[in-house]
Amino acid sequence: MAAPTLPLAADVARQLDEWLGDPDDPGVVFNHARVTAADEIEAFPDEICDHLDQLGLPAHYVPVAYGGELRGFDTLAQVLRVIARRDLTTAIGHGKTFLGGASVWARPLRDEAARVQARTLAATILAGVPVCWALTEPGHGSDLLAGEVTAVRHDGGYRVTGTKWLINNATRAGVVCLLARTDADGGPRGFTVLLADKRTLPADSYRCLPKEPTHGIRGADISGITFDDAPVPAAALVGAPGTGLETVLRALQLTRTACAALSLGAADHALALVRRYLTERRLYGRRLADVPYLRRGVGRLHTMLFLAEAVTALVTRAVTAETEEMGVLAPVLKAFVPELVDELISGCGEQLGARAFLTGIPDYGRFQKIERDHRIVGIFDGSTPVNRNALINQFPQLARGWPGEPVGVARLRSLADLGVPVPELDPDRISLAGARGCLPLRGLAEAVVAVRAAGGPWARAEALLTATDQVHTDLAGYRPRPYDVEPDAYDLAHRYELCVAGASAVHLWLHNHRQAGADPLWTGGLWLDAVLTWVLYRLGVAPDHPDNYDQVYASLVAGRRPSVLDPGVTEEA
Repeated sequence: MAAPTLPLAADVARQLDEWLGDPDDPGVVFNHARVTAADEIEAFPDEICDHLDQLGLPAHYVPVAYGGELRGFDTLAQVLRVIARRDLTTAIGHGKTFLGGASVWARPLRDEAARVQARTLAATILAGVPVCWALTEPGHGSDLLAGEVTAVRHDGGYRVTGTKWLINNATRAGVVCLLARTDADGGPRGFTVLLADKRTLPADSYRCLPKEPTHGIRGADISGITFDDAPVPAAALVGAPGTGLETVLRALQLTRTACAALSLGAADHALALVRRYLTERRLYGRRLADVPYLRRGVGRLHTMLFLAEAVTALVTRAVTAETEEMGVLAPVLKAFVPELVDELISGCGEQLGARAFLTGIPDYGRFQKIERDHRIVGIFDGSTPVNRNALINQFPQLARGWPGEPVGVARLRSLADLGVPVPELDPDRISLAGARGCLPLRGLAEAVVAVRAAGGPWARAEALLTATDQVHTDLAGYRPRPYDVEPDAYDLAHRYELCVAGASAVHLWLHNHRQAGADPLWTGGLWLDAVLTWVLYRLGVAPDHPDNYDQVYASLVAGRRPSVLDPGVTEEA
């Protein structure tokens, strides 16, 4: 019997975009006018989220094993990107349910009780009930081991007391997935994750805190919740008592990949406004699109998007295809992509000029919201410094793993070939132990040879390999410090991220250029050449070459899709 044909990430995203309709059409639910109106009065986009529920979007937050549609995280990323492209507030508010369920999906389900809990939560999510993830508390920030919310044994269950604050959807959620102290002494084995179902709690055992005014995502439910001896059954524990920190760290390997999708959607929206502006605006008798300096700048901004797409594609596919790699790849992705897109959006603002600051003008007034909204993405699920610190802690084993055993091109196919569906998540493969090396980097040497044979920009790929070797030499010379990590270590972590992102682009082009046909972005490795130019310049090992960015812009105005994650498909830019 032939294996069933599985939908690819790009197919699912394209179908969702069609279902949502034209966002400029006031007759569709998810339109720009409704998004802008909600933002102006700081209102949650309830009507839009209800529409997403009706379209079945919650199914993408639930693994296939429990009746949902979540198979490959590359598909989840593309779905969230479609939503974020229209409105980050909606994507963050609706997508939070995936984060709320991730602790359950990420832990090994070794007994029937755990499977029953997973099926019950899945049914709740599929019914459209929001689930939030309550980790942070007042005064503690990212220091989870300082948490003061307690869960004390009582009558065969637990009583929860304390406050979780700055929680996305704390008020709207029907179920709260929270980290609580179950051992008075705390420590790595002193915390447990549990599910508190607000729908069954006594009304006097909890109260939701007021929504906090925010600079961006103004309509989002950023609030908190205080528990007062709230009773939860023992079956509400996610895993055994004392496994909470481990459970959260496992879940973060999944959720950090979703954050990159939010960044890609914001970049799409900002770049679409810039392309429109350069085409529509005329100055001194000619379009701005005909000004070489501006064309080059827009080509450069799209090059940055392509780089973000490439590393996001490989890492989101690695969640299920090479799960053991996520201890390294997840913090790399979360630190690198939001920061890169912040820079990209800032560059879009320079292109738009005064229109980047105005709110009441048609279309371009949306830009200031994009810029405000996206600033929060770098803070979600561990800020950029937190993720880089997670990478710094792995410097010794990363250095020891380089270059390691040769990794052939075929080994990277599951990560880089967009035409190959990825497997479902196996939580038993999630590992908190750092990998010896990083698969996309270990496969770079063989990929360089293959890029040359395929007529791609092999010289720049080889320069990236040389730069990567130097970065690993610097990793080997680093001496870890438990406290007061030196600033140079964070710079080195960023250089490592650049190498991983550049290698991801090499693998992506190599495994998909044949499917792209005559697409000018792919022919001869145009987009890859531009991306590697940018990466090598940022690594400080080669000069910038603006001519590449001119060619990227020329390919965009030729009518090709401004994305490298759907090779061979055309769309008006």
